[in-house]
Amino acid sequence: MSRFFGQIRQAGYVVRDIEAAMDHWSRTLGIGPWFYNERVPIRNYTYRGEAYEVHNSVALANSGPLQMELIQTRNDAPSMYRDFLQAGNTGLQHVAYWTEDYDADLERLLGQGFKPVMSGEVGEKGRFIYFDTEYHPGTVIELSEVAGPKGRMFDLIREASTGWDGSDPVRPFPDLSRL
Repeated sequence: MSRFFGQIRQAGYVVRDIEAAMDHWSRTLGIGPWFYNERVPIRNYTYRGEAYEVHNSVALANSGPLQMELIQTRNDAPSMYRDFLQAGNTGLQHVAYWTEDYDADLERLLGQGFKPVMSGEVGEKGRFIYFDTEYHPGTVIELSEVAGPKGRMFDLIREASTGWDGSDPVRPFPDLSRL
């Protein structure tokens, strides 16, 4: 437990082949089912203060209470994921803390000197922000808002992992507009 953020709720891995990664994690490690979105609908995306159109594929599954995220960039839009790959890295790129009080937590972190690098929104009340904290690969910190449909989707993903028998290892993301 972090005295600044609470529990780490997600470990984010940047991979070059998300389909192979989902297969490995489910067959070799027994983690799943994976909820996959070939093109995550990210709105209001910025990287270092500039707006870009990103195309990222994401797969989410849980290992107990910890959500695992696999990310593959599909275009060359600037991002921390692209930087991580260009530095010769793959694997753990960030850890995420979840919040239902995004504005207050963001204000507190900015007051503590955290510097935003990358941000956007996935669904209503689904904002996220990554901070310039990569002193070592895998130590980027993400603050992720879970007050809206994204949070309900995360609950569904965690529930699906409980007692998962290995069947149907890759499933589509739920429709956020219906959650």
